[in-house]
Amino acid sequence: MNTPFDIVRNSSPDFALQQNRVLRNTYLLLALSMLPTVLGAVAGVQLGFSLFGNSPLLSFVLFMAVAFGFMWGIEKNKDSGLGVALLLGFTFFMGLMLSRILQVALGFSNGGSMIALAAGGTGAIFFTMAGIATVSKRDFSNMGKFLFVGLILVLLAAVANIFFQIPALSLTIAVAMVGIFSAYILYDISRIVQGGETNYVSATLAVYLDIYNVFVSLLQLIMAFTGERD
Repeated sequence: MNTPFDIVRNSSPDFALQQNRVLRNTYLLLALSMLPTVLGAVAGVQLGFSLFGNSPLLSFVLFMAVAFGFMWGIEKNKDSGLGVALLLGFTFFMGLMLSRILQVALGFSNGGSMIALAAGGTGAIFFTMAGIATVSKRDFSNMGKFLFVGLILVLLAAVANIFFQIPALSLTIAVAMVGIFSAYILYDISRIVQGGETNYVSATLAVYLDIYNVFVSLLQLIMAFTGERD
């Protein structure tokens, strides 16, 4: 709930100018971050990259360690050019990690179209949620705790499914991930608009992760329901 101070601050020309600048820079850096992601994904597919493919649990632990190391470094250096460089390095790494599911998708006869459909669906979700957050001017910050709890539950279910390998649970997790990270796009863009996030590097990192997870989860669902073998 906005206090009188927040209402006055949010209505000031300087505040609006600052947040428009943060939002613009976030979108520009987000677009730039897609280039190393694509390069990493293409390189990973060409090289057949797999992070300890024979040990899913070890792969998950190593991935989380590297990812959190990058995120720690990005946040620590978010006010300098090093933060931007680390962000771009992180997105290249995420592209490499993305290559594994792309390799699986390309194993289907309609792999290319499924990847394009997932990308198009992700774009539609992003523009819809970002549009709502920007145009409505409503404060969605109260969603944060609910989304965080939901994310923790989904991560625990994903770790458990590394051992159980239940297809129905995998699909349920993918559906939940699409819903949670779609809502996170709304939440993270709203934080910029409302002044809760004033650093465009941190904002880009948050929105990038939202988009990445929506894409991966959508692709998993599309492969499950429309994948065609030769």
